[in-house]
Amino acid sequence: MTAQAGLSVTHRRYVTHGDAHYGGDLVDGAYVLGLFGDVGTEASIRMDGDEGLLASYSDVQFRAPVRAGDVIEVTAAVTAVGRRSRRLAFEARVVCRADPSRGPSAAVVLAEPLVVVSAEATVVVP
Repeated sequence: MTAQAGLSVTHRRYVTHGDAHYGGDLVDGAYVLGLFGDVGTEASIRMDGDEGLLASYSDVQFRAPVRAGDVIEVTAAVTAVGRRSRRLAFEARVVCRADPSRGPSAAVVLAEPLVVVSAEATVVVP
């Protein structure tokens, strides 16, 4: 197995009302960082046959709120490969959002995904 830059992995998840912690059905930023960990783990497995160890995050940008009722898409893209380290770029986008003005279960597919969080990370392979 040879690790190479360019690999990309994407997950999607529905954000439940149980995930919301704040008024306005807002979800805390740590929720998205957890999703980044999940998608980064899959990228590590695909690259190296090992879950790897997240060593650090850098340049974490919380750009827009995540709310209960969102469908969020998270992507990890491998941007650099060292002997034992891998650099990953993460992005989280809302692709569907609840629309309570039309009813309690109404939702819309967003015409353009809304980037809510981005980050860079270093993963180390043992």
